[in-house]
Amino acid sequence: MEKAITVRDLHVSYHGNEAVRDVTFSIEQGSMVGIIGPNGAGKSTLIKALLGLLPKDNGTIRFFGKEPEDMRKKIAYVPQRSNIDWTFPITVMDTVLIGTYPSLGLFKRPKKREKTLALECLKKVGLEPYRERQIGELSGGQQQRVFLARALVQQPELLLLDEPFVGIDVASEETIIHILKELQQEGKTIVVVHHDLSKASSYFDHLLLLNKELIKYGDVETVLNREVMSRAYAHQLRILEEVG
Repeated sequence: MEKAITVRDLHVSYHGNEAVRDVTFSIEQGSMVGIIGPNGAGKSTLIKALLGLLPKDNGTIRFFGKEPEDMRKKIAYVPQRSNIDWTFPITVMDTVLIGTYPSLGLFKRPKKREKTLALECLKKVGLEPYRERQIGELSGGQQQRVFLARALVQQPELLLLDEPFVGIDVASEETIIHILKELQQEGKTIVVVHHDLSKASSYFDHLLLLNKELIKYGDVETVLNREVMSRAYAHQLRILEEVG
């Protein structure tokens, strides 16, 4: 079975500065992976480079053994909430329907089948009653669930989520992680940029620890090891020691 993601010797620059260097890893299909690391470690940059949203300086990226452009329809992305214009005049339903566009073809519009699927996905995230609301009228947690529904309607094999739990309520976080675990049980591959280390062991079965370069990739117990973690957070630990 081909790996869901294979990355070799990846280098990425951001605003002229090297953000990710010499990163190599592969992720098995059906895995639930958390990307962790300190602020400025290149976690979001890595996700965006995988998606082609940022150009890479060097390296190769493969999804299911194929070139990224050949697998676009099978990959869904949930961006950080801070990157979304919540004042844009679009309803919840229309936002979710955008997820059907990759499979529709040029100049085609969603029809009954796509609208039915979008409603099913809104039901799954508990937001069907809000389908005619403008997205800016929702709470942070509800907004994040809308974008998860948009990803679900795409019926992807691989989901990439960038900090999905930041600034949302507990109920929304529980809903999202429950859905993600269900998708994993169905054989989907989930990759999440995550900041809360206290929940990493209950959310993920593998962790990718990054600090511009790959520190460690493996099962949760292997990565959440004091010696391993100190290599990524050495600068922060020194600051804490100095403050202390």
